[in-house]
Amino acid sequence: MTETVRAGYRVRASELEGRNWLNTGGRQLNLEDLRGKIVLLDFWTFCCINCLHVLDELRPLEEKFSDVLVTVGVHSPKFEHEADPVALAAAVERYEIHHPVLDDPELLTWQAYTARAWPTLVVLDPEGYIVAHLSGEGHAAGLESLVAELVEEHEAKGTLHRGDGPYVPAEPTAGDLRFPGKVTALPGGTFLVADTGHHRLVELDADLAGVRRTIGDGTKGWQDGDAGTARFNEPQGVALLPADVAEKAGYDVVVADTVNHRLRSVNLATGAVQTIAGNGVQRLLDAGNQTKAGAASAGSGEAAGDSAPSDSSDLLGADPLNISLSSPWDLVWSSKLQRLVIAMAGTHQIFSFDPVTGAVAVLAGTGLEGLLDGGASAAWFAQSSGLAEDGDGNLWVADSETSALRRLNLDGTGGSVQVETAVGTGLFDFGFRDGDSSVARLQHPLGVAVLPDGSVAVADTYNGAVRRYDPVTGTVSTLARGLSEPSDVLVDNSAAEPLLIVVESNRHQLVRLPIPKEAQSVDEGARQTQRPKTAVEAGPMSLTVRFAAPKGQKLDDRWGDPTQLKISASPEGLLVSGGGTATGLSRELVLSDTVTDGVLHITARAAACDGEPGGEIPDHAACHMYQQDWGIPVVLQAGGESELVLDLRGLD
Repeated sequence: MTETVRAGYRVRASELEGRNWLNTGGRQLNLEDLRGKIVLLDFWTFCCINCLHVLDELRPLEEKFSDVLVTVGVHSPKFEHEADPVALAAAVERYEIHHPVLDDPELLTWQAYTARAWPTLVVLDPEGYIVAHLSGEGHAAGLESLVAELVEEHEAKGTLHRGDGPYVPAEPTAGDLRFPGKVTALPGGTFLVADTGHHRLVELDADLAGVRRTIGDGTKGWQDGDAGTARFNEPQGVALLPADVAEKAGYDVVVADTVNHRLRSVNLATGAVQTIAGNGVQRLLDAGNQTKAGAASAGSGEAAGDSAPSDSSDLLGADPLNISLSSPWDLVWSSKLQRLVIAMAGTHQIFSFDPVTGAVAVLAGTGLEGLLDGGASAAWFAQSSGLAEDGDGNLWVADSETSALRRLNLDGTGGSVQVETAVGTGLFDFGFRDGDSSVARLQHPLGVAVLPDGSVAVADTYNGAVRRYDPVTGTVSTLARGLSEPSDVLVDNSAAEPLLIVVESNRHQLVRLPIPKEAQSVDEGARQTQRPKTAVEAGPMSLTVRFAAPKGQKLDDRWGDPTQLKISASPEGLLVSGGGTATGLSRELVLSDTVTDGVLHITARAAACDGEPGGEIPDHAACHMYQQDWGIPVVLQAGGESELVLDLRGLD
């Protein structure tokens, strides 16, 4: 399909096939039912932070063109748990998706539209032809202009039908809490929980049932103020500051206000909420200079080094309210750094924040998605979502998309950071297996806590379990199972014997569990993400990533080539040559004739700014970074493809 679109032929859309439809009132849709509408197919999976970003990017577009545009979410699962229809229905409710969703567990529609990445967007015109194929996020402005053009064209042709679409809302569930995220203990024996689905914070009594008070009015939005008027948007992490730091800062708790891309403060005495970092604009770039997007990203080359950048270079700006964050997911106070550490899920990095000075900095991670250990400036993370500090001051990270448990080892002053992996092997490997950490598997963990004996408890979310990693023996075991998407775990020392508090997100509750003296040993096997493998031939391969700047934008070439490809492979021996980072969106590769299969890892970036092609970019023009990571499973065989074409932003 991609090749024919590239050649300029009109390609009729393939039928929408899957197991079932959600948000349609039980109706099974087909393309004929959508004829006369502009259709936007959103290929997503509910674990994927980039997919969640796209859901929010599309909301204004859906509202503006509500009588002519129908978004169809095609849910194509990455993890085994995501193929569970009950889990999918909960995710559709959790993320307040107000359009039809096709459940595609066998990836039938995914394959029919040659999707290769989450998220992928495909636009169909009212006559049922494909007009655009996009990968990644950040396409909202271009889609708006494209939809407006299609409306004008097909209204003139008489092929556009205005009116309501097929969306039918499902019945809501939940009680006092709705899809809670993270929890922290407060000094008086109560607990503060991020009531994520209700867009507020809730202080629970010691019994975890009684509601002491709420902070936030429960309406999705962004607003500072007192406890009754403040507004959040899917808050996740909550962290209590040490008393001496809180006194200097003027507040007690910091909240990761995830979808607002901000950090918020809470004064527990007054309930007052203030924004302390983030301008609400989602950060799409790495730690490079955002105003020189092309030069900063495309000219950087391979990252290297053994320590975090110095404070003078890793600071992101003098004013914390004028910097961009991206889906902060969890927070923990670092006694070594004397700063808050932030799991910045949206950019696959670890940030730090000083509540006294307001300084925000990148602590670790290049911004590239994957699993790579080493120095802070070289390490890769993948949607880090949980943090905890151990007795030595080192930091444990639940790295959800790699189903991994990672550790940030800090030196005595916190000036040097080394990243290492305790459990996990890569973006496409997961499972439910205990034993030695080299063979143990997790499935999309979101929370982590350090137990009294120094071992680490992991909220193994998609396995519905709490797992234990023992750093002394290097082994993994299971503490509890049968939970419903546990999103956080906390050690409760209020009783004679320490207990675990588990946030059971999909049951809308917090539960206390004993820490068993004898853990279970489970082996339900290791898995890999099941996607069709592309048959390729050993030897030379031509790789091209297509990108067309949206109408009203042009490539930002003021500082050199504004495009970049970063290519690697697993196993490494799959790629004989052509790997590494370089400018341009095409590359000649050579694939090994001694490897049978593997995964090509490709990251493409393109920087564009508002302006007309051939003209100058105006001063202070808005600039945009388009980025997508692909993991392309391949099998080497005679007669396979020798050319690979991907779409970052491809138009007919």
